[in-house]
Amino acid sequence: MLPRADGEQRPGLLIVLSGPSGVGKDAAIAALKARDVGVRYAVTATTRPRRPGEINGVHYYFYSREEFEAMVARHEFLEWSWVHGHMYGPPIAVVRGLLQEGHDVLLKIDVQGAANVKKRVKDAIFIFLAPPSIEDLVERMQKRHTESAEEVEVRIANAYKEMAALPEYDYIVVNEDGRLDKAVDEIQAIITAERLRVYPRRAEII
Repeated sequence: MLPRADGEQRPGLLIVLSGPSGVGKDAAIAALKARDVGVRYAVTATTRPRRPGEINGVHYYFYSREEFEAMVARHEFLEWSWVHGHMYGPPIAVVRGLLQEGHDVLLKIDVQGAANVKKRVKDAIFIFLAPPSIEDLVERMQKRHTESAEEVEVRIANAYKEMAALPEYDYIVVNEDGRLDKAVDEIQAIITAERLRVYPRRAEII
């Protein structure tokens, strides 16, 4: 833990990063890791099939639907939700353990999941990573060729709904094409500002 203004130890922050599919959340997190900004990334579990290059336990914890549902029944997730036909959720034990150790924790969660976290965690910080426009987002998704045409259409429709959730967030960072460093600079600035609060947030899981 880091000291705060009154000499006590600063509690760990819980930072939630959301945004529509294809906006660059994974790339932003990878850049933050490379900068070593002192934030722990809490890996999310999913039933989505693993994509080429993805590593179990690094990018996601990959489970079958049966395994995931068993974990849901045992209340092992901070929150969980269906996203694009697959189940996602961060293991609560991982998040709670890191916070109790005084670490700042970063979660990558979709808009639906972020709303659920807001109900369960007092004083979490919510950052929305947005594209300059929906048209820009569509172009990015079509370029990466990781989804079928039908999946892209579903993700585009969901993106419109997700953008409508912006008023529920504390911060918005626009990730312009080719300017990832600028977006990461702004996310890092948010984290720094939150660390410098005289009266720090206290992330408490209900």
